[in-house]
Amino acid sequence: MQMTSYLQDKQLTIALQGEIDHHGAKATLRTVAEKIEQYLPTDCVLDFRGVTFMDSSGIAIVIHTLRRMTELGGHLRLTKVPPQPEKVLRAAGIDRIVKLEGRDVNHEV
Repeated sequence: MQMTSYLQDKQLTIALQGEIDHHGAKATLRTVAEKIEQYLPTDCVLDFRGVTFMDSSGIAIVIHTLRRMTELGGHLRLTKVPPQPEKVLRAAGIDRIVKLEGRDVNHEV
């Protein structure tokens, strides 16, 4: 799992790339948490456009990120989620607690 991030106007955007599975989830979670602690954003966007596969480990990343952003009085949004990770997120009910914005047009059917 690779990621890039940038901060603009107190919005931290983290672009995820690769597979989100149990092998790399802890490192990904740790890196996301470090970025949030470093920048203390009011909004955090997890950009999923580069995610090729996600299992339930991805749900843990979203939940932990949501908890920390809530503690900071901020918000979390998920963007450009491809169909496979979207199915995992919706099956877990994540779409009821975190806003999913836009689909990855490169993966649409």
